[in-house]
Amino acid sequence: MKSLFVAFIMFFTTFTFGNDVITVPSVDLQKYAGKWYEVASIPQTFQKDCIGNTKAEYSMAEDDLIKVLNSCDTETGTVKVAEGRARIEDAVTNSKLKVTFVKLLDWVFAFGGNYWILYVSPDYSMALVGDPSRDYAWILMRTPYISKAELVLAEAQFKSQGYDTCKILTSVQTGGFSVRQPLCEAVLESI
Repeated sequence: MKSLFVAFIMFFTTFTFGNDVITVPSVDLQKYAGKWYEVASIPQTFQKDCIGNTKAEYSMAEDDLIKVLNSCDTETGTVKVAEGRARIEDAVTNSKLKVTFVKLLDWVFAFGGNYWILYVSPDYSMALVGDPSRDYAWILMRTPYISKAELVLAEAQFKSQGYDTCKILTSVQTGGFSVRQPLCEAVLESI
């Protein structure tokens, strides 16, 4: 009975504490700056009005913050824009950021979300962003299009981090995906 209890504790500990989300060892924020197209994501309530062409633009701002400018097309035919700020949470790697869109007198990071860079291609043409809870995930590209090889790589990277890739949906982009579908299915169709 004692050995069964020990085995249970080892199993529980391995799967509960041994599966942390890991960021990249280093991000060059100057190379990361610029326009990114969302080609897949776990849908979020703050994006519920977005039906396509979701983009994010990053640039250096005041007080060592990063300006975040998100935009997307809405059902009404307008473009929704949200401006926020990102703060570097890990100055050694620059791969863990906190993002807020709440500004009262100053930017309020207490209402911010984690923005962890889990993968970035050597040429900074693709980035995978997530969160330690695995409730957030984005595949970002410098163009609206993602190749089959990049799609397979993105899914493998997310799977290696413990994400359910069927919860990540492709994003509609002019010049990219024309429908939303689970990443796990999109990868199978691309093979």
